[in-house]
Amino acid sequence: MSYVYAVSRAGTALDTAASRLAGLEDGPLRTVTAKGLAALVSSVPAGAYGEAGIRARLEDLTELAALARTHHAVVEAAYAGTTVLPMRLATVYLDDARVRAMLEERGTDFADALGWLEGHVELGVKVYADPREAAAAPPPAADPPAAEGSAPAPGALSPGRAYLRQRRQERRHHRDAYRAAGAVAGAVPDRVAGLVRARAAHRPQQGELASAAGENIANEAYLVPVEGVADFHRALTGLADGLPGVRVEITGPWAPYSFATVPAAGGRA
Repeated sequence: MSYVYAVSRAGTALDTAASRLAGLEDGPLRTVTAKGLAALVSSVPAGAYGEAGIRARLEDLTELAALARTHHAVVEAAYAGTTVLPMRLATVYLDDARVRAMLEERGTDFADALGWLEGHVELGVKVYADPREAAAAPPPAADPPAAEGSAPAPGALSPGRAYLRQRRQERRHHRDAYRAAGAVAGAVPDRVAGLVRARAAHRPQQGELASAAGENIANEAYLVPVEGVADFHRALTGLADGLPGVRVEITGPWAPYSFATVPAAGGRA
């Protein structure tokens, strides 16, 4: 079977990438060409990558992570040399003839998509809320303990009331951090509106996909001209300053995974 990583315009750049990389199962890469386009592919065993096999891999987080790492590494290496249209994870065809037929059938759509992506990169923006960080601000200095046998200072709290006050503060930190993170997330699109070609909103990362501290409130991707990457960073600099418990993370540049959709018929999806 033929596993497809990406599509590009036919040329030496993709051939060079294919000669220097290994694909899934450490198999060699090659290009399949048609209508001035080239697909970057490698052979994979039918038992492991047929319908049942690929379904099992996608349901196993360890197998899925290994598949995604290799797929991503191949796409990024190819993208370093030329504009590529990343294919979805686990795009598999029966053989090279089917890949070639796909290029012939969808040639115009692929060419349009490559033209649309050329000269652009993908940048990710993630906004996090971390109430624990907000609560870590130094509290007001505590009153010195009363001498043994002396009466409590006026206004001093009992241990029970002190605990309740602490819990109220924690809830306030939690509420304030999430409210501020939501406001920051809402401000990002306006800050970069004149600097990007397109925007894609993804589901916030949770569970095993979330590796950073705090909760991911917003997870967006932007298609940015190569020459505008520095301006994009500057536009978001300081957006979370003065907001304890709020963090903005910019990732990339990446190959334009989030904008690699080829419409089923005419126009852009």
